[in-house]
Amino acid sequence: MSAMSRRTVLSLAAATAAGLAVAAPASAAMASRATSIPYRSGTEGYHTFRIPALVRTRTGQLLAFAEGRLESAGDSGAIEVVLRRSTDGGRTWGPLAVISRNGDATAGNPSPVVLADGTIVLVTTRNGRVTEEEIMSGTVSDEDSRRVFVQHSFDDGLTFTEAREITAEAKEANWRWYATGPCHAIVLRGGRYAGRIVVPANHSSAPPAGSPDVGTEQKYYGGHCLLSDDGGRSWRIGFVDDRNDGHIAANETTVAELPDGTLYFNSRDHGTSPGERVDAYSGDGGATLVAPYREQPTIVGPRVQGSVLQASHPKTLLFSGPSNPDSRRSMSIRVSADGGRNWREAYTVSEAHAAYSDLVEIERGTIGLLYETGAANSSETIAFHRFATPRD
Repeated sequence: MSAMSRRTVLSLAAATAAGLAVAAPASAAMASRATSIPYRSGTEGYHTFRIPALVRTRTGQLLAFAEGRLESAGDSGAIEVVLRRSTDGGRTWGPLAVISRNGDATAGNPSPVVLADGTIVLVTTRNGRVTEEEIMSGTVSDEDSRRVFVQHSFDDGLTFTEAREITAEAKEANWRWYATGPCHAIVLRGGRYAGRIVVPANHSSAPPAGSPDVGTEQKYYGGHCLLSDDGGRSWRIGFVDDRNDGHIAANETTVAELPDGTLYFNSRDHGTSPGERVDAYSGDGGATLVAPYREQPTIVGPRVQGSVLQASHPKTLLFSGPSNPDSRRSMSIRVSADGGRNWREAYTVSEAHAAYSDLVEIERGTIGLLYETGAANSSETIAFHRFATPRD
C-alpha cells in the first residue's frame, strides 16, 4: 500500500492558494483585538467549535486545530478533530478539514507538535458515547473509555496518516479519565534530550484501596506527560504527579522548554488549594519532576485551561488564559521573568467571555493566540490574535 493511500487526504490544498475570508466579528467588544475568526459555532454543520490548538509549520504556515462538536456544546457525543490552515500569518484561513473522527462518538483533545524535519505529530484522545463522569466511575468498557491515538503529517499538514492507537503505551491500567493537552506539545531543541517529543497530559485514577469511590471528579485527578524519542513511533509515560490528597489535583496541562533546557509544566488545578493553577519543573526532559506540583498564586483567574510558550526573541515565558477570578472572561497575556515562579499581566486581549487558548511564535518578535471567546458566552467563536512579544 502506498504512503498516500495510508493517509487521510484533506481538502486543504485548494485553500492554500485561495484562503478563507474573515467573517464579521460577533461584537466589537469581543473582537477588539482579533485578527481573524477561524471558527464560528453554528456553521459548517457543527453546533459548536471548542478546544483550540495551534502550531506553525516549518514553511511558516499556521495550523489551527479544534474540536468540531456536532450535536451540542457538551464534552461528549459526536465530536471530531478539525483543522484550518493560514498561509498569511493568521489574517485569513482556508476551508475546514476533518482530521480525526470516531463515528458518532468523541475524538478530541488535539495536541500537535512540529518536528525539526517538518513532520507534524498529532496526539488525540477518543471515547465512546459516554460522559467524563461515567468514565471516572470505572463503569464503562475499555472500548468506551478514554483511548490515546497518534497521527503524522509529512506534507506540512495537507494530509495526515490514519489514527494509530497507543493506549497500551500511554495509559496506566488504573487510570480512567485521560486527556492530552489540550494545546500544543513541544519538541526539545537542545542538549541531551534534543528531539524528544513531550506531550502534556492528565488523567484520573481509581480510588486507593479502602477509599470511597465518590467525588472522583475532584480528588483523583493527576498530571503526567508522554515522551517519544523516535519521532512519535513509540511512546512511554514520563513523570506522574498522582498524590490523591485532594489539595492539589493537576488537570489540563501545558509545557514549555526554558532557555536552560528545564521543562516548565503549568496545570489547571481541581483540588482544594486556594488558587486555580499549579506548576512544576523537570530537569530530565520530562521523565521526572524536580518536586511535585505546587500552588501558583501569581496567576489569578477562573478554573480553566491555559497555555504557556517560551518565546525566542525576546526570550520571554508567556501564559495565556482568562484573568477574571470569578468567571471565564478577560483573555490576558502574562509574562514571567524568572522561569514561571512569578507572573505579571502584560495586557488584556479582550474583556469579553473567554476560555481555552493556545500560543504560537509566528516569527521572531510576533506571537499568535488562538482562543475561545464571544459576546454572550465563550463558545461562540474561536478567534485568532497577533501581537508583539511582550518583554518580561
